[in-house]
Amino acid sequence: MLKLSKILLHIIFLYCIYLLGNWIVEIFNLIIPGSVLGMIILFVLLLTNVIKVTWIEEGTKFVVDNLAFFFIPATVGIINYFDLFVGKGMFLILIVLFSTTLVIITSGLTSQWIMCRKERKHD
Repeated sequence: MLKLSKILLHIIFLYCIYLLGNWIVEIFNLIIPGSVLGMIILFVLLLTNVIKVTWIEEGTKFVVDNLAFFFIPATVGIINYFDLFVGKGMFLILIVLFSTTLVIITSGLTSQWIMCRKERKHD
């Protein structure tokens, strides 16, 4: 029960940062999405050690472990736009596959670069 409440608190904390990003975007009428701004805020707070990783670690692990479930509504929602895929479906599928591959490669290379920097720093 204690672990569940800890995970819930971590997720609530992350959600508050997301809401803060949305609020800032609304107030200043920015073109960047609030969720992206929230991630930038979280990143800066983690870099400056204002927030410790241990404060959100279990909540983030839970969210990442169950990430596939968050894509189900989006995938089912595509059914509403089936007519969009009739004419240019293959073209859209190719774009999605290309962009997904690009994101995977970029994320992998970035994470490897960060890990190599951390290893060099500790040596």
